[in-house]
Amino acid sequence: MSYLKASLAAASSLASLVAFAGTANAQAFYLQEQSARGAGRAFSGEVADTGAQSLWWNPAAIAGSTAAEAAIAAAAILPRGEVVDTGTTIRRPGQPFAPVGGNPIARNPINNGVLPSGAISVPLGDRVAVGLAVTSPYSFTTDYDADSWTRYSADRTKLLTIDVQPSVAVALTDWLRVGAALNAEYTDASLSNALPNVLATLPDGQQTLKGNGWDFGWSAGFQMHNDFLTVGVAYKSGIKHNLKGDLEISGLLGPLAGSNMQLSDIEASFYTPAQIIVGARFRVTPQLTFNSQVVRYTWADFDAIHLGEPLNTSLPENYRNTFSVAGGFDLAATDKLTVRAGVQRGLTPTQDGLRDARVPDSNRWNFGAGATYNFTPHFAIDAGANYVSFDNAPIDRPTAAFAGTAAQTTILTKGQLANAHAVVLSLGGKVTF
Repeated sequence: MSYLKASLAAASSLASLVAFAGTANAQAFYLQEQSARGAGRAFSGEVADTGAQSLWWNPAAIAGSTAAEAAIAAAAILPRGEVVDTGTTIRRPGQPFAPVGGNPIARNPINNGVLPSGAISVPLGDRVAVGLAVTSPYSFTTDYDADSWTRYSADRTKLLTIDVQPSVAVALTDWLRVGAALNAEYTDASLSNALPNVLATLPDGQQTLKGNGWDFGWSAGFQMHNDFLTVGVAYKSGIKHNLKGDLEISGLLGPLAGSNMQLSDIEASFYTPAQIIVGARFRVTPQLTFNSQVVRYTWADFDAIHLGEPLNTSLPENYRNTFSVAGGFDLAATDKLTVRAGVQRGLTPTQDGLRDARVPDSNRWNFGAGATYNFTPHFAIDAGANYVSFDNAPIDRPTAAFAGTAAQTTILTKGQLANAHAVVLSLGGKVTF
C-alpha cells in the first residue's frame, strides 16, 4: 500500500532526525564547548571550579560568590575527515546486489560551526547565589553531496538546541556548596536524504523532514573544599525529547509514485543521556593547580526512537553507556596571566555493526591548551585551542528502504571513517561587577 511505503520512509527519516550530529568534540552528538576556560585544559576540572563559567557542569559552582559575574564564549569548531565507501551494495526488488554507486569518498561532510554560550550569576547575601546559563549542547550540521555513496542514509542534516539553565546555589558551610538547576531545552532540526527508485536507471527520490519541541530536565551538584583541594560531583538528568515534524516525500516514480506525499504532525520521542560528573582541583603551590574529571554518560537510554501517530512503531538505536576522563593543570605565570593545558580521552557510544554515515563517531583524544589574561580586577579574557583526533572506525549499519513491502530495497553499508580530526578555537570574556 502506498501509504504504508510512505510511513516506513517517514519512520526511517524520524530515526535519523534524532541521531545525526557526527564527529563532535565530546561524544556522539553532544558538544561540550560551553567554556573557553574549560577548553584550555580539555575540560578536566569544570565540575570542581567556581564561577559562572562552570554552571553548565555544576550549579553549585556559584555558591558563596561575593560579586555578580557574567561570562560569554564562542567556540569555532573546524572538523575534517573522510567517510569512505569500501564496498556498499544495494539490492532493489527482484535484482541482485550491486554497488551503491555515487562518489565513494565524502570529504569534510561536517560543516564548520560556531558554538556560543553564556552565563551570569548574582549573589544574594554571603551564601546564596542565583545564576542562568544559556548553552547549545547538541548543535551541528552535516552536508553530504547529492551524489555521495551515503545518500540513502544521510544527505543534509541541521540541528540546533538551546538549553536555558536557571540555577540556585547555597554555601551550607565554609566547606560545602550545593546547587540545583532546571534545564529547559529547545530543539529544532531538519534533514534530508535520497530514496531509491525500483530501477537504478531512474533518478532518486527525496525525503525532507523538519521538527522541533521544548523539553525539560534538571541538574544538581555539590562541592567540598579546603585550602588546597576541591572535589565536585554533579548529576545532569537525561531529557526525554518530544519532537513534532512534517515530512515531504517526492521524486518517486513508477510503482512508487503513489508514495509521494506530505505528512504533518508526526511525533517522535527519545532520550538524551544523563551525565554523572566527578572531578577535583588540587592546589600544589599558590601558582599551580592540577585538575581531573571523569564523566559517565548513560547513552544506553538512547536505545530506540519511539514514533507516534500515524506510524506507531519504535526503531532501535542500541547506543551503549560510556565515559570520558581528563586531566590538566592551571599555572599562574604572573599576577595577570594564567596558562593551562590538558588531555581528555572519550569513548564513543556508537557500536561496530550499528554505525551509520549520519553519525560517523569514534573514540577520540582531545588535547587542549589555553590562557586567561586579567586586564583589570573586573575583566578577563579566556582563550583555548583544542586538537581532537578520532580513531578510524567502520560505517557498517545495514538499512532498508520500504522495509516489509514488495518494494523493499536493502542497503548493506560497508564504509569507514578515516583521517578524522577537528581543531576547536575558543574565546571568551568574564566581567565581575
